[in-house]
Amino acid sequence: MSASEVSAVVIGAGQRARESYGKNAAAAGVRYVAVAEPDPQRRQRLADEHGIEASMRFASYDELLAREQLADAALVCTQDQLHAEPAVRALERGYHVLLEKPMAPTLDDCARITLAAEQSGRVLMVCHVLRFAPFFEAVHEIVSRGELGDLITVEQRENVSYWHMAHSFVRGHWRSRAGSSPMILAKCCHDLDLLCWNIGRPCRAVSSFGELSHYRRERAPLADPPERCTDGCPVEAQCLWSAIGIYLEYRPFAAWTFDRAAPGIWPFSTTSADQSHAARLRALEQGPYGRCVYRCDNDVVDHQVVTLSFDGGVSAVLVMQGHSHEEHRTVRYEGTRAVLRGRLGSDHAELTLHHKHSGRSEPVPLPEHRSHDGHAGGDERLLRSFVRAVRGEAPPLTTARASLESHLIAFAADEARLTQSVVQLDSLRRRVASC
Repeated sequence: MSASEVSAVVIGAGQRARESYGKNAAAAGVRYVAVAEPDPQRRQRLADEHGIEASMRFASYDELLAREQLADAALVCTQDQLHAEPAVRALERGYHVLLEKPMAPTLDDCARITLAAEQSGRVLMVCHVLRFAPFFEAVHEIVSRGELGDLITVEQRENVSYWHMAHSFVRGHWRSRAGSSPMILAKCCHDLDLLCWNIGRPCRAVSSFGELSHYRRERAPLADPPERCTDGCPVEAQCLWSAIGIYLEYRPFAAWTFDRAAPGIWPFSTTSADQSHAARLRALEQGPYGRCVYRCDNDVVDHQVVTLSFDGGVSAVLVMQGHSHEEHRTVRYEGTRAVLRGRLGSDHAELTLHHKHSGRSEPVPLPEHRSHDGHAGGDERLLRSFVRAVRGEAPPLTTARASLESHLIAFAADEARLTQSVVQLDSLRRRVASC
């Protein structure tokens, strides 16, 4: 291993560890040296791809973390509810930690991780990858330089495509609050982190409204829909959410370029380790991704609005909705002197600065990105930033304490939605301080 490389153990060998970071590891200066993953196929696949020795392939993070420190860093890429324990233990063992978002699905566990990071003296970065996307870097620079004047209001939308909503939050891992995290945390902790980062002031209070309106039995186009899309559903060919249409016929993905015989990329790679057509069809017939969206056990919201009040009189609105025709985010930062408006899609970004005094509109230069440049280029750049922080070459762009703040807002928004109240953030901060 090169002296400049950072060695890493990987805890959880799913899509993020393998596709988002594994494919960027060598370019970013990371070398995977060990893996812990209970699924033998996933464990072997990642280990083979990175040349990990047989003795460094573990069936559980307990086995891996029982050893003396094996590497410089640990990438914790487990499911949400399995973040806290391996992250804390890895920090205590001496590893720097790159932790998938969200930190954890409970406030107490988020506080526990933050305290462990600060006591350990190690780097802990939560994977808020959009901080590293050129689009949001440009937003941050413009706001921070004061080009807008005094910031007054911020509007941010996360428009989740209908097929992504079905894949992740109706059929998939994040469909149930009990099994993962509140939707506003699981999907929008990026957006809340960006609001905190860009506004740069503490959030005072939060209110929120949202429901699960569409993906439920009574909204089905049939009185008694089949359990699966492969069970001869009479409206399958017309259904936007057809599993056959999404995973086998690629109806929403006409503009994507990939190997249609064996895609090997998200979301298709989630359904089956074997990416052949026959294996994916079998997965739809037997696994969770073939279920009718109106007959799943999902309970997370499919739309939510959050209003936020920050110190200094700045107000913000975040809208999340799971019915968009395409994946994209939009932003509007309104200041006393100028307005910044932008749109970030899967393969296109635009950002425009409107000067009030002159009436001039100025496009902000942005690099091009492709639909598979993970998070508009943020995945690889986050990994590079983590490497620099571990080497001591630069401070981390985000810390456990900074990530905790955006998570507090997510928990407050969920509480506000459920209780139809305004939640004061200081009440949650006091709770964290007592942990």
